[in-house]
Amino acid sequence: MKTRPLAGSVALAATVALTATACGGSGDPKASGGPEKVTVWIMKDSVTDAFLDRFRTGFEAEHEDIDLDIQIQEWDGIGEKVTAALASKDAPDVIEVGNTQIAQYAASGGVRDLGDRTAELNGADWLPGLAEPGKVDGKQYGIPWYAANRVVIYHKDLFARAGVTTPPKTQAEWLTVTAKLNQGRTQGIYLPGQNWYTLSGFVWEEGGDLAVKDGSAWKGALDTAQARAGMDFYRRLQALGKGPKDSDEAKPPQAEVFAKGEVAQIIAVPGGAKIVEEINPALKGKLGFFPVPGKTAEKPGAVFTGGSDLIVPEASTHPEAAFEVVKALAGEKWQTDMARTMSYVPNRTSLAHVIQDDEGTAAMAAGATRGRATPNSPQWAAVEATNPIKQYMTAVLTGTDPARAAATASQSITKTLGS
Repeated sequence: MKTRPLAGSVALAATVALTATACGGSGDPKASGGPEKVTVWIMKDSVTDAFLDRFRTGFEAEHEDIDLDIQIQEWDGIGEKVTAALASKDAPDVIEVGNTQIAQYAASGGVRDLGDRTAELNGADWLPGLAEPGKVDGKQYGIPWYAANRVVIYHKDLFARAGVTTPPKTQAEWLTVTAKLNQGRTQGIYLPGQNWYTLSGFVWEEGGDLAVKDGSAWKGALDTAQARAGMDFYRRLQALGKGPKDSDEAKPPQAEVFAKGEVAQIIAVPGGAKIVEEINPALKGKLGFFPVPGKTAEKPGAVFTGGSDLIVPEASTHPEAAFEVVKALAGEKWQTDMARTMSYVPNRTSLAHVIQDDEGTAAMAAGATRGRATPNSPQWAAVEATNPIKQYMTAVLTGTDPARAAATASQSITKTLGS
């Protein structure tokens, strides 16, 4: 992510290992003449303990000269901790980072460029939403690890009652179907007015963007014709339900709204269906999934991709061993294991078949081929902190002139990215 747009989609336990030093350093290489000790930072709740145990055992069996010290890190305050580690002389050897955080870390310095090793990692097959943010100024700092993105979760009984036999495959069909569903007590879709990650996909589908690089500077781009077309589609879709215009999917939690049984569709990660079923067990087996539709039936719509990449600090005292760890975690064997264990999308398009038996994850994998990440500016986190995109969305949905609202939001983004 991460920016963690998918927070709540994973809720699994992880064991916290004690760090050897304040920055989790690796120690003096082969000081005892034994195996190299490679320190790996993994974020809490990214994967299960069982997966990490399998990986450690399997990797060490194949690499007798390497011992893994896997340390679990909390998301709270991780930005400052990683930045401090990258600036130290005692950094960990491999760090899991959010795909949208890499530009920030690259700007601070201390991240190793792995661009000359991408062929060994099947880089030509990587998901764009993970690979692109990992590449900054032509250097490949981040190696894609796993991805997750939003799909449409729908209530099968409400679709059948409305005579809708197959999920829509184009935006035009989606509007038609949703209008047909939006009758009586049934909401065609529950789409809060400030679900800006969903809006991002609609903007990208039109060929627009949230911000673009102009020379060496970044500027907001919500005022372009393409971006405004994406917002107009959002407006038309949002009107086919009773989602609040001035809040996001967390207020109120959209899973709770959907669980009442009178909403035909929501846009969420597939794991959201499990939360809905926990709230209302009567819906178990009644929820289906399809990729967010695009402008044509040939391919799904563009979506925001959240997920993680792996980086190797310049200060790693075991860079070759660190690369072997990255290569293994990003390789087919452990990508397959992780995808099936965690219902994640693997980092390569050619591995999508490994999760085809799971309807929700398969829909997510189909969408991931059109995945994108937020603008690759080191200052993007500051934009999200104040989030003029949310304010822009509410303004349009409550009647403000779209062109004026877009210009205001773009100016705010430009100012923040330039600060």
